[in-house]
Amino acid sequence: MSVTSPTRPAPAGLFTSGDPVRSWTVSTAKPIRYQVDFTPGVLSPDNPALATAGTPPGPATSRRLVVVESRVNELYGARIRAYAEANRLDVTVHVLPAHERLKTMESVFGVARAMDRFGIDRRREPVIAVGGGVLLDVVGLACSLYRRSTPYVRVPTTLIGLVDAGVGAKTGVNFGPHKNRLGTYHPAEATLLDPAFLATLDRRHVANGMAEILKIGLVKDRRLFDLLDRHGERLLAERFAGSGPGEEVLARAVHGMLQELQPNLWEHRLERVVDYGHSFSPTLEMRALPELLHGEAVALDMALTTVVAWRRGLVDASRRDQVLDLMTRLGLPVWHPLCEPGVLAEALADTVRHRDGRQRLPLPVGIGGAVFVDDLTQREIDRAARLLGAHQRRLAAARGARHA
Repeated sequence: MSVTSPTRPAPAGLFTSGDPVRSWTVSTAKPIRYQVDFTPGVLSPDNPALATAGTPPGPATSRRLVVVESRVNELYGARIRAYAEANRLDVTVHVLPAHERLKTMESVFGVARAMDRFGIDRRREPVIAVGGGVLLDVVGLACSLYRRSTPYVRVPTTLIGLVDAGVGAKTGVNFGPHKNRLGTYHPAEATLLDPAFLATLDRRHVANGMAEILKIGLVKDRRLFDLLDRHGERLLAERFAGSGPGEEVLARAVHGMLQELQPNLWEHRLERVVDYGHSFSPTLEMRALPELLHGEAVALDMALTTVVAWRRGLVDASRRDQVLDLMTRLGLPVWHPLCEPGVLAEALADTVRHRDGRQRLPLPVGIGGAVFVDDLTQREIDRAARLLGAHQRRLAAARGARHA
């Protein structure tokens, strides 16, 4: 840290020698370090990872506040308590309903009240968050606010939490009609990734997470896209069980995400490849609640911008069709009635405000590359939406013919 005195000297005679300085510039830097680990069997009693995650050097305390999403508590609550008993942890479990409509400051306050009742030692007792992306965001925001910084550990239980919401620095909740409008940068001390949780997800929620994996494949990792193209339907059906391509898909998705986040964790640079699929989707998702899941809204955004990229000559027709076909095979939508001019114009205008007055819109270049544009027109958007609508009608007609 450095402290500097005024750059302009006081006028002669105004102050006598020894008068106090009245202007300062304070400059400091805070190093950020957090751990993301694949941790198979995270709830196995003989696995110490969860018991020790996020604790500082020195004498450890055995007390933990565990915030668990309500459905996760039904499925895994007994195992969480058995783990605590086997590892001699004094655990208090706070069960929190968490879905997009409950991603609000009231949920954050509920976690803060639980922390208060628990009497948390904010230096030595990290909060443990077990659940999907909404719960991880809510707990992260509560911990960033409580005593101005309380450590926490993330255990994602959904695919979208595993590859997206669980690995970055951002926390956030919705405010009014806006997605994640209130939030902070407060990474967890540790994130423990156990794909075994995916076994209890329904097919739609696995597909929801696969949209975020597809995002990385489309604009950053051709190998990842090819793996999804070849094995995606099987991975969806099997919930990523077993070794083989599933392990590589998850590892490449997490690595690609962290590779983009790490040098720009505080988003000082607003051209972010990982914003692909997140230019129109925040407005679409919030307008459609509870109909669209987050990944489904991201898929709509990617379908729209893939068509825009094709129209601009950045993606050829065969690649365009390959992308849309893969989305369909993964159970993701490529069109929705909200993809109409007024809503899409509003969505882009909100994104421009969020990106400091410019579109900074990522578009795919072939498979595995991206370019940022600032000149997307409403006419281009409308044309792409109409083409996707026609594509959807052809798909529906083909399905009807097969079942006739």
